[in-house]
Amino acid sequence: MSLWSRILDALASLAPGEALSGLFERLRAPPERSVAFTIAVIALSAKMAKADGLVTRDEVAAFREVFTIPPDEEANAARVFDMARTDVAGFEEYARRIARMFDGDTDTLSDLMEGLFHIAMADGTYHPAENDFLHRVAAIFGLGEREFRSLRARFAPGQPSDCYEVLGVTPDTPLKEIRAAWRAAVRDSHPDRLMARGLPEEAIKLAEKRLIAVNRAWENIQAGTA
Repeated sequence: MSLWSRILDALASLAPGEALSGLFERLRAPPERSVAFTIAVIALSAKMAKADGLVTRDEVAAFREVFTIPPDEEANAARVFDMARTDVAGFEEYARRIARMFDGDTDTLSDLMEGLFHIAMADGTYHPAENDFLHRVAAIFGLGEREFRSLRARFAPGQPSDCYEVLGVTPDTPLKEIRAAWRAAVRDSHPDRLMARGLPEEAIKLAEKRLIAVNRAWENIQAGTA
């Protein structure tokens, strides 16, 4: 059964009038983590779209870069997006429920944040409202300030950032520890590790962008050009 067929089954389990957030508790079991991850990205993307006031074609295209949506499944993806967009529950409530759904697994929640950053930057502009939204979601997810800055440094050009922030270290960090941070980032980006955390195969391409960023940061630090 495809990912999108399983999402359709999950939507069908909602009681009449039940909000999308009602799914979050029911999708905690490991076999459904990829469904949970996908719905979480769609739902928070819908809430983020309200933060900057519009949904652009670029943002829709960016979502397609993360998740391959067959033409006959587009209606299901749109349904999830619209349910989240029109739900009276605020994004903070969604973020709290999603954090509980993943049992505070900060690695997976950080992966989810990467998807949101990717979509936020699709139109080439990092809107202040998007920054506030993502910063608050990261805090609810239990991600620290340094990890948030590291994510922002990889995705948002022009933000206060540098190669050290990309790797989550500082210029005063010993080179040996910086190398260890780089190796850990590369290791954590391996597709097998990501799928073990519950990411759907369609979202693994996010790791490609992460690898490019962390490798470039390490190369620049080694070369003394950071």
